[in-house]
Amino acid sequence: MANSRSWTQTWPCFVKLGVLNLVLVFKITALGDVSGSVTAENTCKNTNYQSFLPPPYQNMSQMICTPVWHTYELRYFQNGDTTTIILSAPYTIGWVGIGFSRDGMMVGSSAMVGWITKHGHANMKQFYLRGRKSSEVKIDKGELPLNNILRLVATNGAEIHMAFQLQMTTPFQKQPILLAFGSKYPQNHHLSKHEDKTAIVFDFSAGSTGPVSRELIQMRTNHGILAIIGWGLILPVGAIIARYFRHKDPLWFYLHAIIQFVGFTFGLGTVILGLQLYSKMQVHIPAHRGIGIFALVLSILQVLALFLRPNKDSKIRKFWNWYHSWFGRMALVFAAINIVLGMQAAGAGSDWKIGYGFVFGIMVVAAIVLEILAYLKRSEMRSLPPNFQLDPVGGATFPRGM
Repeated sequence: MANSRSWTQTWPCFVKLGVLNLVLVFKITALGDVSGSVTAENTCKNTNYQSFLPPPYQNMSQMICTPVWHTYELRYFQNGDTTTIILSAPYTIGWVGIGFSRDGMMVGSSAMVGWITKHGHANMKQFYLRGRKSSEVKIDKGELPLNNILRLVATNGAEIHMAFQLQMTTPFQKQPILLAFGSKYPQNHHLSKHEDKTAIVFDFSAGSTGPVSRELIQMRTNHGILAIIGWGLILPVGAIIARYFRHKDPLWFYLHAIIQFVGFTFGLGTVILGLQLYSKMQVHIPAHRGIGIFALVLSILQVLALFLRPNKDSKIRKFWNWYHSWFGRMALVFAAINIVLGMQAAGAGSDWKIGYGFVFGIMVVAAIVLEILAYLKRSEMRSLPPNFQLDPVGGATFPRGM
């Protein structure tokens, strides 16, 4: 065990390392924040809608147009309780959709989807995205307050144009919008899986987009990467070292302290970037947000425990050991749950799930193997005659329970 003097000499190194790592993490979060402030250039193509759309969609003089994603353009006009929307997008075959969400996520949103059949017939339907499976996408269901004005889908050159009106009791302001397209025709009005998708926050009151989709996606990606590296990899490794390598004294202590401090800075960066995402998208995911903050509080208590560590011979040392070990386990368990919740909320693809599943599996297998080896070592030492039990104090360094 490291004595007080050696700890006094080395703790400034831990602080310096933590500061350097914080600088790295804050650079990542700052990158997300700066890039998120970029807005799309407000230039739209000069399309003559009078040539292929009937009233009330012909009068474009009062409509505001904003590029929203790739070459997608969103035109809209709010007059009293009526909101007129025209979405223009590149099109060859398949379908194009625009969804309206409460929290920027697909599940629970309502979408207008348009396509042209193989025989040249135009179709546009409202879909309710109740879940992620195709069977959970319900046709002619949803929460969009469509009025009785004809909804239109038309092609002009290599573009498709979807026009519809909403009868709003409260006009849109900042509204999370989903954009997606698929390359296959809907079969019996069942949508094929999208080829690509995005989410933006569109400000209907200002006539401009919020953070453009690519920047929001990058921020969300950075948030996930920091969470998996910090909470899913670094902190569990530090906990494993503290539990199973105490016989390597004092090396285990320094490794544990350094690794956990680095993991803490990654965890802190994860929460900071998550709060930035919340402020920009107003995403309502109370469980994910609350568990993330709770795990951060537990990790802060763990850092304080490092600096408030009592002497080895202190009477309160056993209470400190209990507090430090169990609070650490709680933080790791809640963090693992929250990573899964975050991937579900973000609609993460299979690569994210497989990647985190692999990391989580390695950590679990390593802990099980080391626990079995520690148990066998304790059993072997207990079976030896008293005269052959060397260094009983050293034997106590193996874990004796969870």
